[in-house]
Amino acid sequence: MTEQIRQIAFYGKGGIGKSTTSQNTIAGMAELGQRVMIVGCDPKADSTRLMLHSKAQTTILHLAAERGAVEDLELDEVLLTGYRDVRCVESGGPEPGVGCAGRGIITAINFLEENGAYEDLDFVSYDVLGDVVCGGFAMPIREGKAQEIYIVTSGEMMAMYAANNIARGILKYAHSGGVRLGGLICNSRKVDRELELIETLAKRLNTQMIHFVPRNNIVQHAELRRMTVIEYAPDSAQADEYRTLANKIIDNKNLTIPTPISMDELEDLLVEFGILGGEEEYEKAIAQDQAKAAVV
Repeated sequence: MTEQIRQIAFYGKGGIGKSTTSQNTIAGMAELGQRVMIVGCDPKADSTRLMLHSKAQTTILHLAAERGAVEDLELDEVLLTGYRDVRCVESGGPEPGVGCAGRGIITAINFLEENGAYEDLDFVSYDVLGDVVCGGFAMPIREGKAQEIYIVTSGEMMAMYAANNIARGILKYAHSGGVRLGGLICNSRKVDRELELIETLAKRLNTQMIHFVPRNNIVQHAELRRMTVIEYAPDSAQADEYRTLANKIIDNKNLTIPTPISMDELEDLLVEFGILGGEEEYEKAIAQDQAKAAVV
């Protein structure tokens, strides 16, 4: 594998717009001449659909199950070329309720490495479900594959809770694997004082808010056509936001070891900014999130 490749990963709470943000950003990077491969590590297999204008790409795990073994696959069956020559792969996952999604991620990355998929690239981008409580989803961090992590978050309580949890996962492997936090991407939900809130959270986590992506319905219009905003509306202000974020990631040298905060500190921050009414509401939300994680 070429040493110059920068291996980045987008993490974030489910439903935060992580895959949409990552694909729009990568479209901006490709437009700037960067050679990029997306490795979708989410069982939903939706990490490449805007690039390929498709519902869902055939996954490595699904095709391997049909053939009997991953060794029976050809690279061109699972590695497709999308918008502006971005290479697209989906690892896939097991049937719901059976097995660990991490298996698909491990299998996919090993297969891609062994078959030369990482050649002639500037960036590899892993799009990962934000539940780092599951060891499988932490795999790109744990195995030293993803070196730069970008956390997509918002001013909503559970998105910030997830961001702090992901920072914990990065810290756990920062010294052994060399993984670093590249910054928080605020995918705005128009929460009161949202920009200031995420900038404050970033400082507490020893990182930067690398970009604030404003909320704009043009993103949904583009998604309905299975396109990135940069392709659908290249002259729009929103397309320029993603181009700016792409440039910031390409030029980013601010890679840090995060300093996750305690639950009490996170709660105090949320109360300070008026997001949270009190301890009872906070504990109820945390309990709900942990119950979901236990099911995963």
